[in-house]
Amino acid sequence: MGYQEITYDVKDRVATITLDRPDKLNAWTRVMEADVRRAMGEATRDEAVRVIVLTGAGRGFCAGADMGLLSGIAGGTETVGAAPSADLPARAPVPPEGSRRSDFRGPYAYFPAVPKPIIAALNGATAGLGLVIALSCDVRWASETAVFTTAFSRRGLIAEHGISWMLPRLVGLPGALDLLLSGRKVGAEEALRMGLVSRVLPAAELAEGVRAYARELTELVSPRSMAVMKRQVWEAQFQTLAEATAAADVEMRRSFDAADFKEGIAHFVEKRPPSFTGR
Repeated sequence: MGYQEITYDVKDRVATITLDRPDKLNAWTRVMEADVRRAMGEATRDEAVRVIVLTGAGRGFCAGADMGLLSGIAGGTETVGAAPSADLPARAPVPPEGSRRSDFRGPYAYFPAVPKPIIAALNGATAGLGLVIALSCDVRWASETAVFTTAFSRRGLIAEHGISWMLPRLVGLPGALDLLLSGRKVGAEEALRMGLVSRVLPAAELAEGVRAYARELTELVSPRSMAVMKRQVWEAQFQTLAEATAAADVEMRRSFDAADFKEGIAHFVEKRPPSFTGR
């Protein structure tokens, strides 16, 4: 069964998931939600995939929830998409290497449970729910033409789907309140200064720049290390320093027994490219 509102491609051990409603600036629908969740699960299970890139087709990344969906909710013909908590684990990939925390089982909060780096290539408008999805990725690179907005306050809505937890961790409490209360638009350079994104590139260079970074991860870095470190960093948001240190001590001992550690030492000593297996 194919995908309806995304495209999915694997090349050079990088899975690229592209939101594909360019005529609507990739506005989010229930179909797209299901497609992205299924594609994340496919990339998680595929041992040939080491890195995931999430981007949008055309001029935008994701302009937020589709206005037809919002109009249906306002008119009472659509229901809010959040599933009951008992159903959440079944709605998202739960791989053995990923975080087991229930915090990362929600309909838009499961990206941290995927044990592979997820890089957002933000090629244009990133608004509302689109911003929530971008913040759930591990790394965000933006086109210099990208524009960001929370938009919620200007639609009579609130800080939805955990953005009130995520945004202050990136831009600080004052920055988060500014963006949420005003709903104002932020350009790529301001987003970079705030810490909302890690890199800004010319629009024509974004896709290749992200691919080059992703290929570097696939070629030079242990997949096992990436999976463990991703889990450590996300779970540390709920831990004290002592708890994070104790967890790291356990993981370090496990690393010493891993094949990737032995390969990491061997390729360095032998001055050759690494051949990591993820084990």
